[in-house]
Amino acid sequence: MADIYDILIIGGGPGGYVAAIRAAQLGFKTAVVEREHLGGICLNWGCIPTKALLRSAEIFHYANHGDKYGLTIQKPGFDIGAVVKRSRGVSAQLNGGVGFLMKKNKVDVIWGEAKITKAGKGGPVEVAVGKPSKPAVEPQNPVPKGVKGEGTYQAKHVIVATGARPRVLPGIEPDGERIWTYFEAMKPASMPKSLIVMGSGAIGIEFASFYRTMGAEVTVVELLPQIMPVEDAEIAGVARKQLEKQGLKILTDAKVSKVEKTATGVTVTVEAGGKSQTLAAERLISAVGVQPNSEKLGLEEIGVAIERGVIKIDGYGRTNVEGIYAIGDVAGPPMLAHKAEHEGTICVEKIKGLDVHPMIKTQIPGCTYCHPQVASVGLTEAKAKERGREIRVGRFPFVGNGKAIALGEPDGLVKTIFDARTGELLGAHMVGAEVTELIQGFVVAMGLETTEEELMHTVFPHPTLSEMMHESVLDAYGKVIHT
Repeated sequence: MADIYDILIIGGGPGGYVAAIRAAQLGFKTAVVEREHLGGICLNWGCIPTKALLRSAEIFHYANHGDKYGLTIQKPGFDIGAVVKRSRGVSAQLNGGVGFLMKKNKVDVIWGEAKITKAGKGGPVEVAVGKPSKPAVEPQNPVPKGVKGEGTYQAKHVIVATGARPRVLPGIEPDGERIWTYFEAMKPASMPKSLIVMGSGAIGIEFASFYRTMGAEVTVVELLPQIMPVEDAEIAGVARKQLEKQGLKILTDAKVSKVEKTATGVTVTVEAGGKSQTLAAERLISAVGVQPNSEKLGLEEIGVAIERGVIKIDGYGRTNVEGIYAIGDVAGPPMLAHKAEHEGTICVEKIKGLDVHPMIKTQIPGCTYCHPQVASVGLTEAKAKERGREIRVGRFPFVGNGKAIALGEPDGLVKTIFDARTGELLGAHMVGAEVTELIQGFVVAMGLETTEEELMHTVFPHPTLSEMMHESVLDAYGKVIHT
């Protein structure tokens, strides 16, 4: 007799494990199927360990510039093995924490690879679980004590939360040695002296920033006209200037047409402006996006609608097949951990019958943790104009803020975009120190439908970087004080 659950979730990443906890809180008998690691790519190979690496790079940067702060620091060095070990240790600690949360909330963990074998017609969904078809990146084998394994399971509702993997371009297939994805870039055996990063989204720019700060010669090649293509063009421009000032080389409107491995690394042919040039480096990081893990789940066989690998859902995670849901990266952009978490909560609360609002994607913040940091929410200036909105734009530079000067971080910009007629906050965009911590203020404001009047009458503490948020709003309405 198969184990029967109210909700079974395929994938234990941020979306999957958060959905499982919320489902258990709501009284559902819940299970999670995971083939590699609880916490998924985010916790084990993405969001968390990269921030640990970047923190090491940040401290190394400040140690190299101690004279700016009146400090005498002998020439600092680093042990890349120790840097990587710390990063992996952070992930391991949090991975164990997710396992504790599963146990605490009485969520069954099923170790293996799942395939949906039966669904629809109002009956339970049947899921067969077997051993992973290939070894995990860091195998979790044998099955941990208390974790279930192979077998057939049934559930009234199945949520697919299988995430995404690095996109691979033909002819530029990663080999784990000279051509890397984020997996290999996360734990280098030694520090390369030179790198080419293909792609300038969050993943590409974060690795470019890390390796450049640690001393490598880095060139970023981006197909589109600007780096960080999803960001506001003005903000991306400020970020580019600062990154180039640090010695990062950036090529935009540039296409990688050929990659060849050599005895010492790679040679990359780049086409830009009608001209061709050849770049040489020890390593190439391919950061050209990700693709959903929607294959081999049995979805096509049961009729689930999929478009270019993305499972099609409504605002509550429901697919076109009764009893089947999808959340997170596998359900399409923005492919962000916090989006997956919130989507999972919405999905299980809707299953419970609670009165929940569908996801508002324009209110999902995006963050890039390079130096300087970039953070944003809502419409860019260009997108607002494309939609025919009459807008008011406010700007405030970091150099006008007392706390930024005291921190030795005078380079950056806060930009706000309002509907000129209604005062609605349409978008907020930042580049500079700690902006990934500041952006949530604007996210809350948008969620509460705050107007410019309410923001202008909000008292911001002094001295803080957050004062720039206030000044940017004031600037949009001709009331800025400190410029």
